[in-house]
Amino acid sequence: MIRVIISFILSFAVTAIVGRFLIPWLHALKAGQTIKEIGPSWHMAKQGTPTMGGIMFVVGILAAILVMSWQDFAAGDYSALVVFGFAMVFGIIGFIDDFCKVKFHKNEGLTAAQKFLLQLAAAIVFVVLLRSTHHISNALYIPFFDVTVTIPWVLYMALAAFIIVGCVNSVNLTDGVDGLATGVTMPVMLFYLAVALMWHRMGVGVLSSAVFGGLCAFLIYNFHPAKVFMGDTGSLFLGGMVCGLAFALDLPLILIVVGIIYICETMSDIIQVTYFKLTHGKRIFRMAPLHHHLEMGGWSEVKLFCVFSGITAVCCVLAFWGVMDRFPL
Repeated sequence: MIRVIISFILSFAVTAIVGRFLIPWLHALKAGQTIKEIGPSWHMAKQGTPTMGGIMFVVGILAAILVMSWQDFAAGDYSALVVFGFAMVFGIIGFIDDFCKVKFHKNEGLTAAQKFLLQLAAAIVFVVLLRSTHHISNALYIPFFDVTVTIPWVLYMALAAFIIVGCVNSVNLTDGVDGLATGVTMPVMLFYLAVALMWHRMGVGVLSSAVFGGLCAFLIYNFHPAKVFMGDTGSLFLGGMVCGLAFALDLPLILIVVGIIYICETMSDIIQVTYFKLTHGKRIFRMAPLHHHLEMGGWSEVKLFCVFSGITAVCCVLAFWGVMDRFPL
């Protein structure tokens, strides 16, 4: 338990310190976010706010696991390093996307097809690696019912790739107002930490604690009004971390519960686009994704942060109850 606490403290401290130097450096590089003109008009005031701030918690998390996971590495448990590496691949994809946006001063970096292919390749490699190290099986655990359903490996691999790519992009989509993706992801990390401790998976526990600590420190700079945005560097990294930890614990279906906000954000966007095309211009939401719809209805960014984070926290408590029979107290 003490390693988990130190991991939190170390990640928090390193992230907070890096942030003090990173933000002025990003300002000096003129690495400002370009705001979409089709977004809420009041978001234009954020034009020029530094992006790629996710670098600070990536550094903090890495420092924590390198210092606190040597005991696990010596015992042959490299789960923390594997999941971090997986999330880092997505973070690098996001960094390339952010760099293109900053360099060419536009809101679009890599094309959708380029990002999809890179993410799909990363997902497949990760699932193959977890299978080869026996961290996952093709017996899907069904939360709340305490049953497993064995499916063919080919189907499992296809399902896993779909879940990973969908989850990563859902977290990315949630990063639309100050602190939102940060606040929603924090209780998810606490859920993983609780499950890891219950099942004595210290490698995963140390990593989950490090991510939580890094996000707490990042919130110092990212809470409304944000001094820095995490950018795709941070949001894709977090997406990789959210789904990577679920697979490392062999609980991919729990993402439906703990990731309810991510799912709602994504579904609102899909519904809006589909309905718009089918009706030749009509809309269901004032603006998609969901957080913009609520903003247009008068919700402040602070209210969105509190409500969405609160809903996620409640769902994480329910999720823990739903897996307690597999991880008995």
